[in-house]
Amino acid sequence: MASGERPIVIKKVKKGGGHGHHGGAWKVAYADFVTAMMAFFLLMWLINTTSPEQKRGIADYFAPASISSTTSGSGGILGGTALGADGAKSSGSMSIIEQMSPESPNPEEDGETQDPSAKSQLQEASTEALREALQKREEAAFQSAAQSLRQALQDMPELAELSKNIIIDQTPEGLRIQLVDQEGRSMFSEGSGQPNDRARLLLRAVSKVINQLPNRVSVYGHTSVNADGARAEGDWALSATRADSSRRVLQAAGVASDRIYQVSGKANSEPLYPDDPTLPGNRRIAIVLLREAPVLPPDVRP
Repeated sequence: MASGERPIVIKKVKKGGGHGHHGGAWKVAYADFVTAMMAFFLLMWLINTTSPEQKRGIADYFAPASISSTTSGSGGILGGTALGADGAKSSGSMSIIEQMSPESPNPEEDGETQDPSAKSQLQEASTEALREALQKREEAAFQSAAQSLRQALQDMPELAELSKNIIIDQTPEGLRIQLVDQEGRSMFSEGSGQPNDRARLLLRAVSKVINQLPNRVSVYGHTSVNADGARAEGDWALSATRADSSRRVLQAAGVASDRIYQVSGKANSEPLYPDDPTLPGNRRIAIVLLREAPVLPPDVRP
């Protein structure tokens, strides 16, 4: 090295750790966090382990009117007692808390505390709601049965031409299926009580619909007034015979005998067309699926 040149000096700077500027301050923050979490869980545990009476006592203690002037430990929140019954050394202020907030009687456990009129109204409302639900279900079943019969009349060629001989409607009595005479297409021969082949075919189709429902069945026979307007005396017996003959066809097609509720002849007393009681449509067989009174549980019977 020449005498006139300055020596080259290399300085190495050793950098400190990244956390040296704040030391152990994070430990203090973490300790505060853990302490807060412990306090939170301790509060949750106290809420879950204290009884409703103790909670009311704590609330009363912090109320302005319930602040105690004493500084002794026995006048504290729990009055010197432990949270658990087995750890309590004395009753302390628990007896006072129980006196201040006695348990309210449960009306569901003590039926005598309920107002009889209110209980009766509630029972009637429940019964009425159940009855309406059962009626709606029966109404839907009737509509489904009627639709099934109409569909069967359309799907079967031998029944399609007879669809005009059937009238399906709902009455207060129930679902009514009527086999009516048409001009040139009668269900019975004149003066005869036995159904012809056309009527038997329709009755068998009706029996399939009847077997879809559990309702009881009434069968009525109807006749028309003579062309001269006279009412034949034998129409009562004739209409009853036709109704009973139809009942036998239904039972032969599978309708149980214990489902037959009534078979009667009404002659020409209830014409289908009151304006002209001589029309062939007044001669008919009416099969009614009766509306059944809803079977209610014993505890909701009116």
